[in-house]
Amino acid sequence: MIGSLLPTTTIRACPTHKEFAEFGSPTSQPPQRQIPRDDPQAQRSAIADVVAREYTIHLHKRLHGVTFKKRAPRAIKEIKAFATQAMGTNDVRLDPQLNKKVWECGIKGVPFRLRVRISRRRNDEEDAKEKLYSYVQAVNVKNPKGLPTVVVEE
Repeated sequence: MIGSLLPTTTIRACPTHKEFAEFGSPTSQPPQRQIPRDDPQAQRSAIADVVAREYTIHLHKRLHGVTFKKRAPRAIKEIKAFATQAMGTNDVRLDPQLNKKVWECGIKGVPFRLRVRISRRRNDEEDAKEKLYSYVQAVNVKNPKGLPTVVVEE
């Protein structure tokens, strides 16, 4: 009696291959071409490239889930990655005082936020791969939370 009340058609949760073909898969679209543009780095002068800015790096979110014994080394790598992204240079050098500030409370006790000054400088070495490098220094502030990014005149 109950069996006769159930519908005879089955409901499919996932579509079949033919149904996917109707909708089109994400890979079926032709690749989009990038518009060629003039290289903006070629147009800038070397004087405009030299700049210093103060940033607040939120290390706590970058180190979330990292093993305790790897936190300080990972923090150094994250600072370098931040400087690379912010200044657009692959050559990043850290001040020894910044290293001491990160390691101040041991390998596990990395500060939640760090205020840093990142300076993009000219590379004076003759056989250097990069024309510019970034130099990262720690800035002493009482509370780095909520401070905006500031361009610093050197």
